[in-house]
Amino acid sequence: MNDLELKKLWQTLNDKFELSLAENRSLTKELSNMKVYNFISSMKPLKIFTILAGIIWVILGAIIVSNIFLNAYTEASKFFLYSAAIQILLTAIALVIYIYQLVTIYRINITEPVLKTQEKLAALKTSTLISARILFLQLPVWTTFYLNENMLENGSPVLLIIQGIVTISFTIAAVWLFFNIRFENKDKKWFRMIFNGNEWTPLMRSMELLKLTEDYKLEK
Repeated sequence: MNDLELKKLWQTLNDKFELSLAENRSLTKELSNMKVYNFISSMKPLKIFTILAGIIWVILGAIIVSNIFLNAYTEASKFFLYSAAIQILLTAIALVIYIYQLVTIYRINITEPVLKTQEKLAALKTSTLISARILFLQLPVWTTFYLNENMLENGSPVLLIIQGIVTISFTIAAVWLFFNIRFENKDKKWFRMIFNGNEWTPLMRSMELLKLTEDYKLEK
């Protein structure tokens, strides 16, 4: 075999190798995109259920609270009224975020560039953290809605002290969680206890998978 034939053989083998490498990259990308799509799609049922339940809760709550404000404000317990109003408002804000997330999920396309998918996943991650922070702000009002003026004036001092401790503790917890629910804390035990389920795990798996795909492409 002369030098010319050897060079042709080398070029042929090199072309076949490049073709195989390109096919592997394409196959890896397609499989990764399909897995990401499946992961994200698994979030849809819970999002839809939460949105429907949230809409019903907010509408019924708004009707009850507005009716009390308009027709029975003087007789109603102000603790219940304002606690319920705060809870409904915070739920409504979280509901808007959930709707945004569902729209974002349906806009994810397995054929679009990885960068665009990563941007949408990042938006889902950020909005998930924000909605959780908002919902945890409800903690204190769940300890006050059942109170009334008579309980404070004539209640047992021991029970009032316990009530105060519970409300203050829930308030501190709500404020602490609001400021500490950040992606930087994702590896901490308390964070993993909160974010562990169909609203978070598929999202993290998708982000990790896309990152691995990008790393694989860079290595090649």
